[in-house]
Amino acid sequence: MPAASHPFVWYELMTTDPAAARAFYAEVFGWTMRDSGLAEPQYTMISAGDREIGGLMELPPAALATGARPCWTGYIASDDVDADAARVMAAGGRTYCEPRDIPGVGRFAVMADPHGASFTLFRGNGEAMPPAAPAWTPGHVGWHELHAGDGPAAFDFYSGMFGWTKDQALDMGPMGTYQIFAIDGAAVGGMMTKTPDMPHPMWLYYVTVKSVDATLARATAAGAKLLMGPHEVPGGAWIVQCLDPQGAMFAMVGGRG
Repeated sequence: MPAASHPFVWYELMTTDPAAARAFYAEVFGWTMRDSGLAEPQYTMISAGDREIGGLMELPPAALATGARPCWTGYIASDDVDADAARVMAAGGRTYCEPRDIPGVGRFAVMADPHGASFTLFRGNGEAMPPAAPAWTPGHVGWHELHAGDGPAAFDFYSGMFGWTKDQALDMGPMGTYQIFAIDGAAVGGMMTKTPDMPHPMWLYYVTVKSVDATLARATAAGAKLLMGPHEVPGGAWIVQCLDPQGAMFAMVGGRG
């Protein structure tokens, strides 16, 4: 079992229109944006309050030509990107981008689990990543949800890779089991076998908001398409799933009113 906890440490949007995406997410979640200073590719840093939480960049035309579409990807902390990438491959996963360096930043590799849900391995240069914001801080990702090709097999894969552990398992009837997972003892997400209407296995990231109603109103006014919700989940929170104007799926979790 891996010794490190391997938390999610960064969230990245690949989109067909970076300028429109910057304006959209700033309006919806109140995020602030700044240019990273990288000339090629141009990269925008995203902050929630005083913490940088992610970035966005243009989806390369070559990726579009192979069928890639706008999407959010989570970065998972790795002590050794090359070794972990090899372990992913040995466990039946695949490599979308071989391990490589970002000068002055760190090393990364874009991978997929055995059923095709993508994620990025990342190790930063120098100091460790800053600690995450307190749980359920507005503007930060509060929940990580895997719509898997096979829920139980997916949990075995991620548990074996990263040492994540089981929390509660919720019976959803015909939809199967929703397996909540924990990192360092804290429940941070869930895994389930995807429903037939989900086009392919994928990770979905829920941004914590004070009011899903108010945030959804801003999102739809700015061009988002509502997919599901508001829907109450165990514990009293409410969730909403949407597509942004360029087609990337995003979600939110919070109260109402």
